[in-house]
Amino acid sequence: MERKEYTNGEITIVWKPKLCIHSGVCVKTLPKVYNTKERPWIKPENASTEDLISQVAKCPSGALSIKEI
Repeated sequence: MERKEYTNGEITIVWKPKLCIHSGVCVKTLPKVYNTKERPWIKPENASTEDLISQVAKCPSGALSIKEI
């Protein structure tokens, strides 16, 4: 399965596009991190590790997950 990884140096956000249902939870929760109009669209350096972990836990489809470095 295709996956993309984005890191802030402490953790890595793993995104599986085929699982994504585009509910918008990520964009609404952390708009400085998730911007679908930019590439890369996930910029984990724009939030704290704690905020990223909390937001990823709210992903309804499981398309986002955390991999510790």
